[in-house]
Amino acid sequence: MDLPHLLVTLILIFVGAKVLGEFANRIGQPTVLGELVAGVLLGVGGLKLVDPHANVFVLLADIGVIILLFETGLATDVRELLEVGWRSLAVAAVGVILPFVGGFVFALAFGYTNLIAIFLGATLTATSVGITVRVLSDLGKLGTKEAKIILGAAVADDIIGLIILAVIRDLGMRGEVSALKTAQIATLAVGFFIAAIVVGNVFAKRLVKIIEKARTSGTLIVASIAFAFLWSLGAELAGSAAIVGSFAAGLALGRTHKFDVIARELKPVAYIFTPIFFVKIGADVDVRYFNPFNEANHAILVVGGSLFVVAIVGKVLSGLVVFDKRVNSTAVGIGMAPRGEVGLIFAEVGRRAGIVTADLFAAVVVVMALTTFIAPPLLKLSMVRRPRGMSLWAWFFEPARKRVSSLIWGR
Repeated sequence: MDLPHLLVTLILIFVGAKVLGEFANRIGQPTVLGELVAGVLLGVGGLKLVDPHANVFVLLADIGVIILLFETGLATDVRELLEVGWRSLAVAAVGVILPFVGGFVFALAFGYTNLIAIFLGATLTATSVGITVRVLSDLGKLGTKEAKIILGAAVADDIIGLIILAVIRDLGMRGEVSALKTAQIATLAVGFFIAAIVVGNVFAKRLVKIIEKARTSGTLIVASIAFAFLWSLGAELAGSAAIVGSFAAGLALGRTHKFDVIARELKPVAYIFTPIFFVKIGADVDVRYFNPFNEANHAILVVGGSLFVVAIVGKVLSGLVVFDKRVNSTAVGIGMAPRGEVGLIFAEVGRRAGIVTADLFAAVVVVMALTTFIAPPLLKLSMVRRPRGMSLWAWFFEPARKRVSSLIWGR
């Protein structure tokens, strides 16, 4: 991609994300939903003006989600995260086991082989926390106990996901699983996260003290982002996920006396980069798979629809293990539901190994798209209280209808 092409792509992404994000906000929906729709319109299933597989676009999207999780870490209190630690681990564990078992059993029932069933089950275990974090932020719920449980569970989910990914890679390449390699990845992933917080906490405070003496404007935010990138790089090198490192960096800097200044100065950077990530997810969705009048899509829709039910039910039920009446367990389960790009990575491993066919991969894409798009409105539905006596239609749909009418007709 040359410079003119890149500039045109970025213009389309920024304008599309902001226009449709604003529209979504005005009809009472989370802004991220509009950004996802912008991606669909611009990507492979729409106008084909944005190539979601262009290397520079993929890298910019990766930076966007790193910034998003860094920002989330800044706003998260480590002590509060530890308080819900056991709940997060329980949600993550159940949220992996139920979708995996459900996907495996479903695949066997449809006549797929054991190997394909394992791959399908694995694709349903993932969670794309970026979607949930953005929705909670849009709703002003990022500081709630539900959000803390979801964040903790998402970190645990990423670590479990890495282990599962290692297992299915071994299955795809060698037809067997290396227990030693799996144990190494698990140890490195868990060890890195703990070390990143402990070491980062000490290093971050010293970093801030040094920066306070600097006279050059912008030094604090530049150094903070560099710190987040350094921790993200460390996570990648340790075999973990970059977002785990950026989240840990945010947790560390969040305990310094300059965290509020860093958070404020980070906002403009997040406004630029994070929409790229969500547009990229939407651009990957090919809506042609959803056309029921095309006979070639019938099998894809049946398999994809069935997997979608398994995917949603498995994650929603995971919220029930919280066992705390003060916590909205339904919201926790829904918050773990989006799969986004994470599930696609699992499916892509299977496709490259020749285990997942093109049709089956398309069905998985349908599942990833549906879980991603349904989560924002459902999360709002579960997190925002409905006034007593008001019907569901009047609370959720009627304001949207009136806002759309106002936008179109001016009344």
